[in-house]
Amino acid sequence: MHIELCETNEIENKTMASVYYETMMSLMEKNASIMDIEADLGACILAGNVKKMQETYPSQFVNCGIQEANMVGVACGLSATGKIPYIHTFAPFLSRRANDQIFISGCYAGANVRLIGSDPGVTASYNGGTHMPFEDIAALHAFPGLTILEPSDSTMLADLLRQLENKVGMFYVRVVRKNMVKLYEEGSSFEIGSGVILRKGGDVTIVASGIMVEEGLKAAQLLSEQGISAELVDMFSIKPIDKELLIASAKKTGAVVTAENHNIIGGLGSAVAEVLSCEYPVVIERVGVDGVFGEVGPVEFLKNKFHLTAEDIARKAVLAISKK
Repeated sequence: MHIELCETNEIENKTMASVYYETMMSLMEKNASIMDIEADLGACILAGNVKKMQETYPSQFVNCGIQEANMVGVACGLSATGKIPYIHTFAPFLSRRANDQIFISGCYAGANVRLIGSDPGVTASYNGGTHMPFEDIAALHAFPGLTILEPSDSTMLADLLRQLENKVGMFYVRVVRKNMVKLYEEGSSFEIGSGVILRKGGDVTIVASGIMVEEGLKAAQLLSEQGISAELVDMFSIKPIDKELLIASAKKTGAVVTAENHNIIGGLGSAVAEVLSCEYPVVIERVGVDGVFGEVGPVEFLKNKFHLTAEDIARKAVLAISKK
């Protein structure tokens, strides 16, 4: 793992969708076994370049149509012939609609498939509650042999997509389609199963993933202004999770706050609590969606609505410290 942190954290000029497209095109060019499989949502994750991909690599692109369960079955079958499928649809359609196919045709059968679930949590925005997955990690977390990843910027997304070319198994990657805050310099590489310490501190540990890493950075600054030293961990690998890092940080700070764009049940917060409750019990507070459905609105409005802001993280950090 080689990490170079950005000195300034600004909104990236590339969308995550465009980075997905560019990375997939480069992978397909050098490896004819790699396939991109879509459920009629290719324009969403391929940055509108569906036609170009289809024309350039006609034998490596399949649009299964709006039939996600069948798409998973097709991908698992292709993997049995030596193909390396990357399949995409909106996160709720993978985790809910194709849940049994992922379990039986995928994990149980030992298939080799990358499941790309886009628009997690509030990033589904104007698509509303039916398309807003607050439960996708929970729905898949207990599946044997399934790895769950949530890249926090485009550098990490590109690196993880490239790494998955040479790994074997079932992988669920939770991907925002729009622009993220840049956290890592180009050339950084990441180890699945590890977290990244973005900021060191001694009073409280903030463990975040996805869009909540940005909020964690802001929260750490808010806490610093109150004289509180917060350690911030980007836990992009949710399963497997970095137990050693969690335990070491908890021993140092004695208080932990988790922050996720997901229901507080069954996601990152639960995974962190499972580790620490068994290995090194400390005070844990969770920031996430508290057992409700999504709704229509811009992302910033929804962050406030569901208490997914830097201010919410900072308040929970102060509360956790008070309980030490």
